[in-house]
Amino acid sequence: MKNQKQVPFRLTMLFLRVILNVMKKLPVKLIKPTAKPPVRQTEGSVGYDIAACIDDEINILPGETKMIGSGFIIALEPGYAAFLYARSGLGIKQGIIPANCVGVVDSDYRGEVIVGLRNTSQTAFTVKNGDRIAQMVIAKCELPEVAPCNNLDDTSRGDGGFGSTGHKDSN
Repeated sequence: MKNQKQVPFRLTMLFLRVILNVMKKLPVKLIKPTAKPPVRQTEGSVGYDIAACIDDEINILPGETKMIGSGFIIALEPGYAAFLYARSGLGIKQGIIPANCVGVVDSDYRGEVIVGLRNTSQTAFTVKNGDRIAQMVIAKCELPEVAPCNNLDDTSRGDGGFGSTGHKDSN
C-alpha cells in the first residue's frame, strides 16, 4: 500500500465531473456597465431571472415583438443548454412572453443572451433597464446519434396525436 501513488483530489474531482457531467458553476461575463447577472430569487427557484440591459426604455405595442438584451454572455458546458421562459407574472398578467415561446441558448453560443419579447395584450408595454424580463433554466440535454431506419416499434397509440388521447379523464 505504501508504494501506491495517491491520485490528487483535484484530479479525482475533475474525473468525476467529466464522467458524471455535472455542471456546478455557470460562467457569466457582464459586457455592459449596467448588466446584472442572472439571479435565482429563492432557494427553491429553478429559473434564473434575466434583467433587461438597455440604454433607453423600449415600448412594445400590442402584437409587436422587440429584442431585449441582457448585457451578459454565458458559457455552458457541452451537453447543457439554457432555456428562456416567460416570467409567469409578465406572461399571465401582462401578456408579455418570449416570441418563440421558449428560447434556447446552445452550449457553443458565446454572444449576448437576448430575449425576443412579444406583446400579446391589447395595451402597450414598456421595458426599462433592470426590469426582469424572462427566466433562464439550465438543463442537461441528451445528444444521441441520429440513426435513420426503415421501421420503428409499434405502440398502442400509433400515430395518434394532437388530442388523440382525449381531453377528459377516463375515470
